[in-house]
Amino acid sequence: MSAPHILATGRCLPDRVVTNQELSQTVDTSDEWVYSRTGIRCRHFCGPETGLDLAVEAARQAMERANLSPADIGVCLVATFTPDSASPSVSCLLQRELGLGEDTVCFDLNAACAGFLYGLKTAHALLADAPRPCALVVGAEVISRVMDLTDRNTCVLFGDGAGAAVLRRAEDRRWHTVFGSRGDPDSIRVQGPGPVPAAIHMDGKAVYRFATEVVVQSIRQLLEREGLDSVNDLDLVVCHQANARIIDYAARKLGAREGLFFKNIDRYGNTSAASIPIALDELAQSGALRPGMRILLAGFGGGLTWAGALLQW
Repeated sequence: MSAPHILATGRCLPDRVVTNQELSQTVDTSDEWVYSRTGIRCRHFCGPETGLDLAVEAARQAMERANLSPADIGVCLVATFTPDSASPSVSCLLQRELGLGEDTVCFDLNAACAGFLYGLKTAHALLADAPRPCALVVGAEVISRVMDLTDRNTCVLFGDGAGAAVLRRAEDRRWHTVFGSRGDPDSIRVQGPGPVPAAIHMDGKAVYRFATEVVVQSIRQLLEREGLDSVNDLDLVVCHQANARIIDYAARKLGAREGLFFKNIDRYGNTSAASIPIALDELAQSGALRPGMRILLAGFGGGLTWAGALLQW
């Protein structure tokens, strides 16, 4: 059995930081209202930056830290639901910017907030027959451009950013994954091309019920497959950073020890497909991730989709 070995990570956030207080100047909200319901203090919004700009910087960091060159990359995937354009894909433009070979497998995928884990699974599979041994997986989102900034139920939740990971197949490692989908056009929806500007519409209560259900379910399934009795047998759990209350609920439900479930949503908000790789890079750069650690990743979001992975760092 083989598993992906993540060699290094990177992240890029836009320069502009938007606080809850700043949002309260244009929408009926407050720092207390937002933080008490979400755990978010601020987020980053793009100004002149594009999604491609963020993806390029995050990818370059990951490749440099892994001491990889374009000649090592055989697969390049970008998880996003907010590409700069429907075509060409972010991944194809990233191939050009990074100087990757023209035979590199490149495409974008959209599994919303579970997208990075879908990308990780897909890249691992593609590496079995790729022209070079390593893959680049990026989660990149510019959600600020598809938000209704007059809707306080959604505009306070999201932020922009990108996170990246480079990996290779490791034949001496194993991992476990779970994936699921539940077609639902109403819980989370972003209007497609047409005369009406794109905007996120969300049934917050329905999404909360869905998320708390599938996060706990996914973690339990992964623990069982690994033969573990408790979530506390893991070294770290990194969930998609959608809402601090969702993460806290899962931790309580599973009886997790203090600090096992990582949170950085206070600084970035919900960055969808970028949230897990941003979190991994923050942990890696702080020294909190060490070789051999057993970590669990859980993503969930629009579609509805969910995904989980238990792997060795």
